[in-house]
Amino acid sequence: MQDNIESHLTENRVFAPPPEFAANARIGSMAEYQRLYRESIDDPEAFWSREARELLWRREWNRVLEWKAPFAKWFIGGQINVSENCLDRHLTGGRRNKAAIIWEGEPGDRQTLTYQQLHREVCRFANVLKRNHVAKGDRVIIYMPAIPEAAIAMLACARIGAVHSVVFGGFSADAIRDRIADSGATALITADGGYRRGAVVPLKRNVDDALRGTSAAAGSVKRVIVFRRTGNDIHIEEGRDVWWHRELEYVDGNCEPEPLDSEHPLYILYTSGSTGKPKGILHTTGGYLLGIYSTTKYVFDLREDDIYWCTADIGWVTGHSYVVYGPLACGATTFMYEGAPNWPEPDRFWRIIETYGVNILYTAPTAIRAFIRWGNEWVKKHDLSSLRLLGSVGEPINPEAWMWYRDVVGGGRCPVVDTWWQTETGAIMITALPGAIPQKPGSATLPFFGVDAAIVDEQGEEVPANAGGKLIVRKPWPSMLRTIYGDPERFEKQYWSEFKGRYLTGDGARRDEDGYFWIVGRIDDVLNVAGHRLGTSEIESALVSHPQVAEAAVVGRADELKGQAVVAFVTLKSGIEAHQELKRELREHVGKHIGAIAKPDEVRFAEALPKTRSGKIMRRLLKEIASGKSVTGDTTTLEDFSVLATLSGSEE
Repeated sequence: MQDNIESHLTENRVFAPPPEFAANARIGSMAEYQRLYRESIDDPEAFWSREARELLWRREWNRVLEWKAPFAKWFIGGQINVSENCLDRHLTGGRRNKAAIIWEGEPGDRQTLTYQQLHREVCRFANVLKRNHVAKGDRVIIYMPAIPEAAIAMLACARIGAVHSVVFGGFSADAIRDRIADSGATALITADGGYRRGAVVPLKRNVDDALRGTSAAAGSVKRVIVFRRTGNDIHIEEGRDVWWHRELEYVDGNCEPEPLDSEHPLYILYTSGSTGKPKGILHTTGGYLLGIYSTTKYVFDLREDDIYWCTADIGWVTGHSYVVYGPLACGATTFMYEGAPNWPEPDRFWRIIETYGVNILYTAPTAIRAFIRWGNEWVKKHDLSSLRLLGSVGEPINPEAWMWYRDVVGGGRCPVVDTWWQTETGAIMITALPGAIPQKPGSATLPFFGVDAAIVDEQGEEVPANAGGKLIVRKPWPSMLRTIYGDPERFEKQYWSEFKGRYLTGDGARRDEDGYFWIVGRIDDVLNVAGHRLGTSEIESALVSHPQVAEAAVVGRADELKGQAVVAFVTLKSGIEAHQELKRELREHVGKHIGAIAKPDEVRFAEALPKTRSGKIMRRLLKEIASGKSVTGDTTTLEDFSVLATLSGSEE
């Protein structure tokens, strides 16, 4: 994996934490980080016990960790409630009237909920769930837009011990049906619709389609609770469907949080699987809460008056950990936005930051590259001086996008925390701490506390500096997934069988001479070109380093001579014209950065790349297009279907 690939993209630029930032940071020096990290590895039970005591426990634990690889239990014997930690414990001091959630809908409607108000709404909806026969241990599907009620539904489930499974609002009826069937959900919470680029997404109609007929899903779900968001006409199934607002008329605002075992299931979140069957990643209560609480506190260096904005949708793990649970557990003000970043114009994000005085922005590299393509003028129209910290999440960020983010969005004054983690890890695993760890553009930098990460070869031996390999984690951590729901054998085989007792992340990486981690993407995003193994993300970074390129995606296609040929799909910056000479120039540019073996065999220009609504490039579709095949499989998460026709018609 990545054998002896030259570290051609290592950035020599290093950005130390600004002195004024470090002086006020929770972790303010490299020496302090190293001391705490060493303790967290050498004596994890003492380290995590100290951190855990900042949370509110109904009953303290007997043991910190029980580890029978690959199954972990954290804080055995302890009782805790996530909803209580996110709400009730903030009501006795000054946070009672502090904004917990500030929200803006795509049409421009706004709402602010203080901690006191959010607590009341969560209690009321928890009583609605009880009234509709949802009990501790029951599974509940949440299929909603990014509105405060989605967070309220999650927190209400956590309050009574129901296990929620949030389904991304861009998913199809088939995806809902599969998740209901796998989880055995008995209730479903949705909305009539949601807004996206000025149109109404028919959420309730998708639910009706999922529950139609005699499927396992149709027999499983006994109650559907519908929030009125858009006012579009919908079908209400008598005996099954009830309106959210009408149910609230029958309940009060008093609902004591259920004391739950630390290992009680909190949520199931489904992620794609290579077999086509989605994997239900199971996270439990105490360890997960501690993981997202500590990472939110330290990585984003939260201050009491910060307005924090993670742009992720509620349906992804980033939305769970860093829109809802992490910020609220820390008593922060979390901002939520419902719609697209370029609706009605490409400055929607920058307008929001200026309007609300956002201090911390956490977004995805795909979004950042889209901003670059739309042009600096949209950013410069707005006063972004309130920003003090920037974050990146979701995939490796190429150095050029990192620099643009820092210089154009952050004005050159904001640290950038590039975070690596997964649905499975629950919380951030590798990241800079903004007041302590110098940042290198494109590197996730160093492991978070308690994370024993390493890069190994096929035999499981740690590789030397700047040699590529497989990224693994050698010790358990509190927020780790506990299993794949209903399939412990698959859990063990997929994550723990290749290197016994060690977690295989599925990502390739290298570590430089300073110990910094450089994530190069999924192991299966590696091309075998004439016997050389090339990471697609490295070729993409080389392409994007060209001054005329906004974004690139690289895939392989079968080649009789070389095994695989390199096909690059490229979008250009605004105002740049595509032409044959530029294709040649880009090929040479890659050759100069990496070597002749990595030169794309084809360069295809496109106005846009196929992406999901969360901004991830759908490389499966690009592989089919590059191979000359018809696009097959599920495309329901595709943001813009016209992109496929354009790409299919683009030729060398």
